[in-house]
Amino acid sequence: MRVLVVAFLCAVLALPGMAAAQMRIGFVNAERVTRESAPAQRALKRLEREFDKRQTELRKIESQMQSMQAALEKNAPSLPDTERRSKEREFSDLSRDFQRKERALREDYAQRQNEELAGIQDMANRVIQQIAEREKFDLILQEAVYFSPNIDITEKVLKALSDIR
Repeated sequence: MRVLVVAFLCAVLALPGMAAAQMRIGFVNAERVTRESAPAQRALKRLEREFDKRQTELRKIESQMQSMQAALEKNAPSLPDTERRSKEREFSDLSRDFQRKERALREDYAQRQNEELAGIQDMANRVIQQIAEREKFDLILQEAVYFSPNIDITEKVLKALSDIR
């Protein structure tokens, strides 16, 4: 893809000055679109609602572990060995369960976040294409080392995305 962009830009630079001057180029800050757009904000709220129950469960387990650890540290010297080992094993089992659930939550959240992000990117690309066709852009870039604010159409894209329900 980058080879095509470079080839296109080389071809543009080879055109006579007048033809190149008529070319319309735009830039969209894709990271800003995926962070600030209305669909991105809605997706973030959906993810929070979707994973809230599991996060609450993890906080409960973590609190339970802290209580168990404090009680074990306080009472360990006075407990018989068998009871102390039993409580240590119970704490260890709870700790493993917590780590397993936490890892599963992170993995599931990352997967769902990627799915939501892909949908937002598809929607943004359609909006960018519509803007490009409507306003007669010849080229719109989403990655650049440098871009002039004069060619930045990110605000137009954000506004168009906010109108989508």
